[in-house]
Amino acid sequence: MKIYKLFIMCALACSISSAVSAAHEDESQYKPSVSYTGGDDMQQVYDFVKKCGTYFIATLDVNQKQPRVRPFGTINIFDGKLYIQTGKIKRVAKQIAKNNNVEICAYQGAEWIRIECKLVEDNRIEAQESMLKAYPSLAGQYKPGDGNTVVYYMKDAKAYRSSFSSQSDILYQF
Repeated sequence: MKIYKLFIMCALACSISSAVSAAHEDESQYKPSVSYTGGDDMQQVYDFVKKCGTYFIATLDVNQKQPRVRPFGTINIFDGKLYIQTGKIKRVAKQIAKNNNVEICAYQGAEWIRIECKLVEDNRIEAQESMLKAYPSLAGQYKPGDGNTVVYYMKDAKAYRSSFSSQSDILYQF
């Protein structure tokens, strides 16, 4: 029941975020109260999302022009980049192949992170091995080089960390 409520909350947050972005084409008007661009930005985002366990990813179903939101649970740092993983046969992979602009939302307690990024497929076996080593529970479903395992790294990422108890946002870029 908690995951269902969280899913609805993240879906709503992603929908609102999309509506706000569309309404404000000039994103330069939005100024987070604190902005970081240091080398540890990716690590801080990774730590937060990993601690959440489950996060939600919003993609666009290009044929239906409809956003789609679903839960994910894999996140990994490999080769200096932040990665996620799924199966190539899934709809989400097909949506990412057509439009790699996604938004990720992870929520815990009274805080959340929204990550705007492009997902770039990495076909290297080493990247797949690293992800599956970090998530041994996936060994029954995925194998490096099996033609189904797909890993993506985040490119041009902006992560906004917010809370219900504060008016300020923190911007991480990596």
